[in-house]
Amino acid sequence: MSNFLYLFRGGYGDYNKLSQEEKDSLTKDWKKWLEQLKEEGKLIEGLPLSQEGKVVHKKGDLVTNGPFAEGVEVIGGYTIVSAKDMNEALEISKGNPHFGFDGSILEIREIVPMNIQ
Repeated sequence: MSNFLYLFRGGYGDYNKLSQEEKDSLTKDWKKWLEQLKEEGKLIEGLPLSQEGKVVHKKGDLVTNGPFAEGVEVIGGYTIVSAKDMNEALEISKGNPHFGFDGSILEIREIVPMNIQ
C-alpha cells in the first residue's frame, strides 16, 4: 500500500457564488465522502484550505499576500488516501464532491517515503 495526495485545484469562483444553503449541502457531501473513506480504511487525512495565505520567495526574504494564481491553479484543499496503486487511487477519487464545479481539477500524486533518521 502507498499513500496518495489529492490536490484540489480551482472551484473557488463557483464556490463563492453559492448560497449558504448550497455551501452547507456541499459540506455535508464532503463529510459523507470522507467518512466513507475512513470506514473503508482509506483515509489518512484531508482538509480544506483557507482562501487567504502568504507566498514565500527567496528563502523567506520576500513574503507576499496570496495565493494569487489563476483560479484553476489555486489549491483549495487536500486529502491523503491509502491505496494499492495509482489505479486504485484514481478509482477512489471518483464521485468526489470537488467535481461539481466548472474548472475544478484534481491532481493525484503518490507520496514518496523518505528515510529520515
